[in-house]
Amino acid sequence: MEISLQRAELTSQPVQQLIAALNAELTGMYPEPGANHFALDPAEVAPGRGIFLVAYRNGQPIGCGAVRLLDPTTAEVKRMYVEPALRGGGIGRRLVEALEAEARRLGAERLVLETGARQVEALALYTRCGFMRIPLYGEYCLSPATSICLGKPLDP
Repeated sequence: MEISLQRAELTSQPVQQLIAALNAELTGMYPEPGANHFALDPAEVAPGRGIFLVAYRNGQPIGCGAVRLLDPTTAEVKRMYVEPALRGGGIGRRLVEALEAEARRLGAERLVLETGARQVEALALYTRCGFMRIPLYGEYCLSPATSICLGKPLDP
């Protein structure tokens, strides 16, 4: 399976399609009020601040993920998604590895993320990628029943 990762604008059609699919999946899994946190601004993934990547297979967008700087030494993974039928094939891992590399380029020494407590596949992926549970941070402190925060140090 030929997969390519490409930087994309948050407002582009492929990104909007993938985010709509991600949002629909998350809304179905977490229908309770306040359970979802979708904040990501185009400026946060602009060059020098972060990146939004789209995974393509045979020219078709099949997954995405972003990283943004929270502070000079901490970056956060956002909006990770792979089409359900293609999960388990290494696409998510490639996205995480590419986002880690970008976080290092941005000067981050630590990478953090939030995922939902019901997202077993995502938790397994992040654990395989070396993430460990950390205390809830930021806006995720408002949803302790559904949010799990993970982090890992980044080797230079």
